Amino acid sequence: MDLQIIDETNQVSQHQLDLVKGILHCASEYLNLPENTEMSVTLMNNEHIHQINKKYRGIDKPTDVISFAMEENGDESDIILPDDFNFDVPKNIGDLMISMDKVKEQAEYLGHSEDRELGFLTVHGFLHLNGYDHMRAEDEKEMFGLQEEILDDYGLQR
Repeated sequence: MDLQIIDETNQVSQHQLDLVKGILHCASEYLNLPENTEMSVTLMNNEHIHQINKKYRGIDKPTDVISFAMEENGDESDIILPDDFNFDVPKNIGDLMISMDKVKEQAEYLGHSEDRELGFLTVHGFLHLNGYDHMRAEDEKEMFGLQEEILDDYGLQR
């Protein structure tokens, strides 16, 4: 996976950066994504995610994670390639934004480690980028079950 991680806070530890990278690689293998899949993760504070949440979702408060998926049925027919073109176009699944302030707050509230919370939010957002949601009970059961499987496989059990 081609992964770009941006730490806007300049306070995220190397351990946490490695955790995000590792769990996303684990999750991408779990979903059998192509090796040339691309995505980005931006780690930010509550103030910045609040601005994004208000602008793009109309919700005037900070949130823990926001997923911006690329078009699920993107039309690549607008791209003109030579007939002898022999290159796999990478699949860009989108961008995640995670509030590191919320990671700390929610880990404390839920009584588990910040690693567990960061891993959970990363996998949760990643699954949204890959078309999973939890709007209906059966979808929630599938998505949350898959989240737990990935987190357990990576070693971030509750």
